[in-house]
Amino acid sequence: MRNHYGIIEYTHHFIRQHVKEGDICMDATAGNGHDTLFLCELVGDKGKVIAMDIQEMAVNHTKMLLKENSFEENTKVILDSHEHIGKYASKESVSCIVFNLGYLPGGNHALATKAKSTILAMEASLKLLKKNGLLSVTIYSGGDSGFEEKNAVLEWMRKLDAKKYLVIVSEYYNRPNHPPIPVQIIRLK
Repeated sequence: MRNHYGIIEYTHHFIRQHVKEGDICMDATAGNGHDTLFLCELVGDKGKVIAMDIQEMAVNHTKMLLKENSFEENTKVILDSHEHIGKYASKESVSCIVFNLGYLPGGNHALATKAKSTILAMEASLKLLKKNGLLSVTIYSGGDSGFEEKNAVLEWMRKLDAKKYLVIVSEYYNRPNHPPIPVQIIRLK
C-alpha cells in the first residue's frame, strides 16, 4: 500500500480483510472497472465477480480492462441499475459489495447515482452479504452532484440495526473540496 492514504488504498485495505480466494464479490457501480479488477485479483480463478453499471460506456471500459488483464472467465459485467442488484446473486452468498457514489470519472456529471436507487440497492445488497461480509461504500459529493444523496445515504446508514450491522464512517477531515467519505458496513448476523 502506498503511504499517501488515498481513498482507493484506504477502501482496498478493508476489502482485503473480507475477501479471499474463491469468494463471490460484486461491484455495484463498475465505472472504469478498477474495483472490479481488484476484486477479481482477490477472488482468483476459483471465485466470481459480478459487476454492473447503468452506463454502457462504463460497462465497455470494465470489460476491456478485464480482458486486458485476463479476467474474463470468472466475471460477469451487466448493463443495469444497481437497484436491481438482488437479481444477480443469491441471498447470503456474497463476501463483498462495492459502491462508488457520484458520477463516472471522465463521464457526464448529469448521470450520477441518486439517493432513491442507491438506498434500494444497498438494502438489497445487505441481504446478499454473508455473515461478516462487507458493503464498501465511497460517497463522492460536491457542487454538481451528491449532497442530497450523501445526506440521505448517511441517514439511512445511521438507522441500520446495530445488532445486525456495524457501520463505520470515516472522514478525510482536513482535506478541502468535499473529500470522499469511505464507509464500511459489516454484516454481523
